[in-house]
Amino acid sequence: MQDMMVFRDAGSRTVDRYLMSYEGRVIAVRRHPAVLLLPVSLVVAGLVLCGFVGAALGVTWVWWLWLLLLGYLTWKVIAWSIEFFLVTEHRVMVISGVLNRSVAMMPLAKVTDIALERSLAGRMLGYGEFVMESAGQKQALRNVGYMPYPEQLYLEVSSVIFGAEDASPD
Repeated sequence: MQDMMVFRDAGSRTVDRYLMSYEGRVIAVRRHPAVLLLPVSLVVAGLVLCGFVGAALGVTWVWWLWLLLLGYLTWKVIAWSIEFFLVTEHRVMVISGVLNRSVAMMPLAKVTDIALERSLAGRMLGYGEFVMESAGQKQALRNVGYMPYPEQLYLEVSSVIFGAEDASPD
């Protein structure tokens, strides 16, 4: 079978160990970096707050609290960098986890519908959320948020899942 490999991230080679010997990777992407907006905002707000508190009260211990926030951001960046949304010709997967790896999987044969939802923030920043319906079952992959290049990715995923070359977003 021809390998479509439309989307490929340089770090996505780490997902190869989760593929079966007869599977070729079709689509492998990280979530949109917007998933890091909250941790970055917390670090920036913490920096400003620590600067004011440190200057006003003359205490230096508040900077230790900011270092905790910085550690939180570092953890989130590492987690983001090794989390992948993966579509093969047989299944859809989300691979995540820093210390404990988690692989959520849904066979393509079970996917009955896929929808693309985009919030106002998602439209402004360029991400969307996939909502996948399966054949009457509750699946771990029902909602997959922060998908980059949402329209293009939606078309590619739809063509892999449903075999249609001319799928269009809802």
